[in-house]
Amino acid sequence: MERLTFDTSEALASGFAAWTAERLAAAVAARGAALLVVSGGTTPLRYFDALSRMPIDWQRVAITLADERRVPDDNPRSNAKLVREHLMTNAAAAARFAPLADSRLSHDQELVSAAARIAALPSPADVVALGMGDDGHTCSWFPGADKLAQAIDPGTRALVLPIKAPNVPEPRLTLTARVILRARAIALHIEGAAKLATLERALGEGATEEMPIRAVLRGAADRLTIVSTGQ
Repeated sequence: MERLTFDTSEALASGFAAWTAERLAAAVAARGAALLVVSGGTTPLRYFDALSRMPIDWQRVAITLADERRVPDDNPRSNAKLVREHLMTNAAAAARFAPLADSRLSHDQELVSAAARIAALPSPADVVALGMGDDGHTCSWFPGADKLAQAIDPGTRALVLPIKAPNVPEPRLTLTARVILRARAIALHIEGAAKLATLERALGEGATEEMPIRAVLRGAADRLTIVSTGQ
């Protein structure tokens, strides 16, 4: 795997945005379309802002989420709300956004609808930008989650799964390893000493189910880039 290390969060946001834009622009040039998969949370906000200003052909870029809480779009905890407000702005307002959740539907209908939207996107994804929790989860692949084994299995037939986990307040939808691990480029965005310590533990021995980020670290091979601050 490759590691890109930056001195500050601001430098990381700028460098990571340029790294992402380069790959999206190359995909558009080669295939006429590109797919970007992003994660929620507060960590990527500077990155989203910097990326939204990159001068690429955003009309040919589709954006979707690695996972989503099953909440309405206007809920403050909605990843779709975060993406619309912080990434789908400036030049990137021209991109096409495919959300996962649709709270107007029943849970079964919502899952079918999400899977259909993902199946209609350019495949494989050109860039997947992931985060990581202090417990070693990524996407909504939480330790102890009810469908974790299927979610992290690259051979699963599912593109999207419903998932519940202990101490996680909302049920969620998550992309599976079938989508994430087949991406042309995968970036793991890490900031802060605590997350770096978690990463070092994940890089060590142990069961994938204990720290599900290991499914990415062990399965993405030379397509994985770890983007981090130095401390």
